[in-house]
Amino acid sequence: MSQPVGNASPLMSRSMTAVIVAQFLSAFGDNALLFATLALIKQLLYPQWSQPVLQMAFVAAYIILAPFVGQVADSFAKGRVMMFANGLKLLGALVICVGFNPFLGYGLVGVGAAAYSPAKYGILGEITSGEQLVKANGLMESSTIAAILLGSVAGGALADWHILAALLVCVLAYAGAVAANTFIPKLAAARPGGSWNPRRMSATFFSACRTLWADGDTRFSLVGTSLFWGAGVTLRFLLVLWVPVALGITDNTTPTLLNAMVAVGIVFGAGAAAKLITLKTVQRCLPAGIGIGVAVVFFALQHSMLNAYALLALIGLLGGFFVVPLNALLQHLGKNTVGAGNAIAVQNLGENTAMLLMLGLYSLAVSVGLPIIAIGVGFGVVFALAITVLWLWKIKQKKRLSRS
Repeated sequence: MSQPVGNASPLMSRSMTAVIVAQFLSAFGDNALLFATLALIKQLLYPQWSQPVLQMAFVAAYIILAPFVGQVADSFAKGRVMMFANGLKLLGALVICVGFNPFLGYGLVGVGAAAYSPAKYGILGEITSGEQLVKANGLMESSTIAAILLGSVAGGALADWHILAALLVCVLAYAGAVAANTFIPKLAAARPGGSWNPRRMSATFFSACRTLWADGDTRFSLVGTSLFWGAGVTLRFLLVLWVPVALGITDNTTPTLLNAMVAVGIVFGAGAAAKLITLKTVQRCLPAGIGIGVAVVFFALQHSMLNAYALLALIGLLGGFFVVPLNALLQHLGKNTVGAGNAIAVQNLGENTAMLLMLGLYSLAVSVGLPIIAIGVGFGVVFALAITVLWLWKIKQKKRLSRS
């Protein structure tokens, strides 16, 4: 039975609690599965350059399905879409568990994640008011990062003990996420009745792309979040190869612990953004973006575990402060133009295209034998310059609008 949830509901309503729990378990499974599968492909003696290819198989699903998943999220109750998507993730984890090709199984998890993302972010605008949206995003990001923190460490540590045990924990996490999704009340579909003809769906999606990229504020958000997540996923794989070179440690646990420090930082950064930034002051997040690139440069040059932990926590704090307001801005503007689901699908296309390109460049750099520390320094410099260009463009745009 459909149960509407009004915008007057308290922030931590039954719906919001169920969404946060499901998101935590789903993200926990995603991150534990990544490191467990990385350990598996190392055990199976795949080459080092194939490690980012694993993530590329995951993000390719986002890109291929981008024209369709936004309409799916807006055409059905978003809680039910989330449940179906987590079911696909569960199936992908089982595929890896039973010994099929890990790239195939992780790609199937990517299909589930592609369907899940527009629904999980789009539902926030349906269960919270506009004033609560940044706070709701802060809760979502905090839940996600807590899951990254625990999932990454669990995946690596369990894989050092027994790889199959690590994979089974991922299966249980996804099963728990499916169960949690059943507690989300069935909301009315945001935009029912759309055409299911693939050509028309693609046309609708690319129309949404043109609408969002033509607007200065949504373009600003799309570029910023795409740069951030492209850089974030590349940093994760950089750590896997950086740890043996810089610290002389070859286990699976240490890279996950370092990733966890980024997660800890993002929790605090997301909380600070929720308190200090509103939809009208989103531009305040840009200095933090530049700081991310500078901190990555300093991190890549470290040979001390303590310094590495501190710098990664700083990178995470700056990252949370940078990305949460940009997400909230896009959801707010997208809901009023192309629909929240379509807006997040467009965002996913941008973010995952950036991930695919950055991972491809990183894999290429590793395959040709560039030193991992040099790759890290170059990566940080390029990211800082990219955010600086974005900031200058935003300032120029603001001046142009004030004159008109």
